[in-house]
Amino acid sequence: MNSWQVWLNLSLNTLALASLLAMLTVGLTLIFGIMRIMNFAHGALYMFGAYAGISAARFFDNFWIGLVAAPLVAGAVGSVFELLLMRHLYKRDGSSFLLITFGWALVLSELTRLIWGSNTRDVPIPEAFNDVLLIAGEPFPLYRAFLIVFGFSVLGLLIVVLLKTRLGLLIRSISQNPEMTHALGVDVGVVRSLTFAVGCAFAGLGGYLAVPLITGYIGMGSAAIIDSFVIVMIGGMGSFIGSAVGSILVGATQTFGNFYIPDFALVLTYILMICVLFYRPGGLFGEEE
Repeated sequence: MNSWQVWLNLSLNTLALASLLAMLTVGLTLIFGIMRIMNFAHGALYMFGAYAGISAARFFDNFWIGLVAAPLVAGAVGSVFELLLMRHLYKRDGSSFLLITFGWALVLSELTRLIWGSNTRDVPIPEAFNDVLLIAGEPFPLYRAFLIVFGFSVLGLLIVVLLKTRLGLLIRSISQNPEMTHALGVDVGVVRSLTFAVGCAFAGLGGYLAVPLITGYIGMGSAAIIDSFVIVMIGGMGSFIGSAVGSILVGATQTFGNFYIPDFALVLTYILMICVLFYRPGGLFGEEE
């Protein structure tokens, strides 16, 4: 394999990883952007949604059923949590959300262990995805190609919804001035609940799609939430463009780092974050508070 073929293969793997990271991080950004809540349970939802999707896929012997079930279950769990607990804390300071979402993460992690046990789990993917594509004469797993197309298509659809629809207009107006939006007759609580559920659904979707690559295990959410916070810090709090760019940068750092210097790949990710924050304390596309 020539050097340019190696770089092409690594670049494609970067895009596949970035699509997974972006789905996780965009959900976190969506919740923060409109509600100013940093959801520390996002990683636990990533794991819970993945396990729910695996169970659905195995029960129906259908990968696509799991793909639908994972975000629905994660979104439903998030919606119930927001309705029963978080809604009563909106007038308090931000530390209340930090504590309750952290506690919720611990509850979800233990609940996942009680329901599914401590063993690792995987999901059977469609037979067609076990094949490879020949790109520049070199094989590339078809499932990773699917991740690139599906992941960025979903993100593109979300951007269209946010920028071109009435719902997106309401979400953006509430993020800017919830009091004025409420005065205009909009039920801010409903929009907030919907936004929180969608953000949680993205976590579950990303978790399920990651399982064929990493295998589901108790604690997978911990690694995911660290990556997502690093991406948010790099891209900028509340910035969707920052989430996408940060996902690609972190994906590239991890992919190329694991290939060339595997012992220092994780260190490179943190060095990248430190360098960005040194020159742009608010992130690449964020604003300094």
